[in-house]
Amino acid sequence: MNYLRIKKAKEITSLLHRGKRVYAETLIFVYAPSDETAMAVCVGKKYGRSVQRNAIKRLLREAFRSCMPLGVPASVLLLPKIAETYSYAAFRRDIRKILEREKLVDRATA
Repeated sequence: MNYLRIKKAKEITSLLHRGKRVYAETLIFVYAPSDETAMAVCVGKKYGRSVQRNAIKRLLREAFRSCMPLGVPASVLLLPKIAETYSYAAFRRDIRKILEREKLVDRATA
């Protein structure tokens, strides 16, 4: 499934202020209702050098992409929690849990 990317700092800040935060073991999921599915990932310098930060972003984007065919349209911001190691399976598991817990899953496709 394709989704829009949120790139502007103003849009990310707006989502942080108006969105609902949901906490999981590996990440913080901030979302707000929207007409289309849009996503942003925020990984700051405290997560390591650029190579590590980019790897975390790739894992989060792929985990989100694999789970979003189940979801309904929303603007989403993904904020990983600091950890020793990061894994695709853990991110995917937590995103699926959050989608189900917050009833963002479209039951017709699940």
